[in-house]
Amino acid sequence: MHIDAWIESVPPTAVYALIGLIIGLESLGIPLPGEIALVTASLMAVKGVVSPWGVAACAIAGAIIGDSIGYSIGRKGGKPLFEKLGRKFPKHFGPSHLATAERSFQKWGMWAVFFGRFIALLRIFAGPLAGALKMPYWKFLIANVLGGVVWAGGTTLLVYKVGKSIEPWLARFSYVGLGAAVVVGLTSAWVMKRRAAKAHAKMEAEEAAAGQAAPAE
Repeated sequence: MHIDAWIESVPPTAVYALIGLIIGLESLGIPLPGEIALVTASLMAVKGVVSPWGVAACAIAGAIIGDSIGYSIGRKGGKPLFEKLGRKFPKHFGPSHLATAERSFQKWGMWAVFFGRFIALLRIFAGPLAGALKMPYWKFLIANVLGGVVWAGGTTLLVYKVGKSIEPWLARFSYVGLGAAVVVGLTSAWVMKRRAAKAHAKMEAEEAAAGQAAPAE
């Protein structure tokens, strides 16, 4: 059963907790389809099954709390935590992925947390990596709250408003909306993987050059 069908199968009152949990775990650093879950719940709000404000509130809470827990874990575990995860889950936490995410933090600082909320793979890195890099918590919290509100709240209300405006074609729109969410997620993942591959190749080239220079010295 796909996650969208699973969410639609649970009682309406449980949808709020489920959305908060899925997005919270994704923000914590566990790769889950948070965007698809959020779009699914928003479409349920269009049908009147749940409240859009309830979905938005739970999604925002899950995003902020999950990121904050991830920050605490990253601050305690440091970079060795990512090295350990990279060995166990190379597809999600490999050295090349970490290098790409770290470059984003070096370039954007606290705003990497904010912008990372909108990029599938970076979203699972933002909290733990901010903690591992010892970013001051007040900076992290500002970007975390802003990112959570804009991404989770904005996505919910956008899907709800659009869905209401074309409610007669809702059955068709549900597939279009979910399809669009999947495309966005896959595109983000593809872009991040390409950048990660380039970063990894650069690291290997630098290590090889350093290895050749060492004997000469």
